[in-house]
Amino acid sequence: MTAAALTTTDAAARTVTTVRLDDVPELLAALPDDAALSWVRRGEGLVGWGEVARLEVTGPGALARAARWWAEFGAAADIDDPVGVPGSGPVLFASVAFDPEHGTSVFVVPEVVLGRRDGTAWVTTVDGGDPRRALPAGGPTATDDAAPSRLRYADGALDPVRWCSAVATAVRRIRAGELAKVVLARDLLVTSDVPLEPRRLLYRLADRFPDCWTFAVDGLLGATPELLLRRTGRELSARVLAGTAPRGAGADDDRLAAALMGSAKDLAEHALAVDSLVEALQPYCSSLAAPEGPELLTLANVRHLASDVSGVQRRSGARGRAGLLELIGVVHPTAAVGGTPREAAVAVIAELEGMDRGRYAGPVGWVDARGDGEFGLALRCAQVTAEDPCTARLFAGCGIVAESDPGAELAETQAKFAAVQAALEG
Repeated sequence: MTAAALTTTDAAARTVTTVRLDDVPELLAALPDDAALSWVRRGEGLVGWGEVARLEVTGPGALARAARWWAEFGAAADIDDPVGVPGSGPVLFASVAFDPEHGTSVFVVPEVVLGRRDGTAWVTTVDGGDPRRALPAGGPTATDDAAPSRLRYADGALDPVRWCSAVATAVRRIRAGELAKVVLARDLLVTSDVPLEPRRLLYRLADRFPDCWTFAVDGLLGATPELLLRRTGRELSARVLAGTAPRGAGADDDRLAAALMGSAKDLAEHALAVDSLVEALQPYCSSLAAPEGPELLTLANVRHLASDVSGVQRRSGARGRAGLLELIGVVHPTAAVGGTPREAAVAVIAELEGMDRGRYAGPVGWVDARGDGEFGLALRCAQVTAEDPCTARLFAGCGIVAESDPGAELAETQAKFAAVQAALEG
């Protein structure tokens, strides 16, 4: 198979202008009602709208082709960027398929990008004249607080009974030695009486999960707690999550937290995820550090075992020159969303899940013309299409190891679905 691509606009020479702002509206409030692009955490990050260039690509070498396309865009552009921080100047928003060789990855250069980082705010326009005039009035609309009149849910590819059967099959294969871990996901369909409003969903996710990255690219939107890879100059960092427990009330919440930190099953699952990332990044780094053990990440609906990994990319050689999109292709899929060994786990996913993940659990984020950027994993998310704005597809997955219990894994998916369900229901 050869790489196939569709560009709705080419990478012709563009004029890119960035100006510093004294005041900036709340990032998510500045977004239009549809076609939103977002990467926001605790009020900082990037949002974008409009579209001056777009690439949809699939097949072997898909990420390499996207990297070349983006490099050509930056080389041809006339860039005026006195701000000079990660995310200023031209930015490429990206949502990569879980399987880039068979799924379609989407890359969008927005007409306007609004950013905020460490007290610095800016706006960038591409061929847009005065950047300050590109800013909308901002602020939520009346519909941002209005929940859909009625939501109806339906099973996706597998109903709960068949999904539990798939988990049981995976556990038998793991115990037989075919693999060590596999991440199995399920989908849930939701239909509304009125069109779903992406901006309202992003608002609610950001409010409920401030420590997550609230993302939106081409109709895939959600709040991910997992940072796949950040690149700032030569510095690399990631937050690995694996091992999950529900929240409880009062003393029960403390008991559940202690049980997660002491769970041999969850600690083993977490170690596999950290090891897979470190093993993939090691050849590209002059130094790389991972903690001896995980910490607890507490969210509104669940807790995760979390480890922050950091490293420094090599100065020279082919691996030292590797760009962020190339590095994303190297590390993805980690054991946190695929399994280990990688090839065996991906094959089991294709056999047992019964669905096309699309861009769920794929890398999502942004990269600028300097090569700096941030990518998370598209988790806790919903896919909404312009063709059917009253319907969304939700996703949730679990890491399956030898000690996994199908019923407990099903409950974990339900807890993860609840993150987006609560935002949809208001």
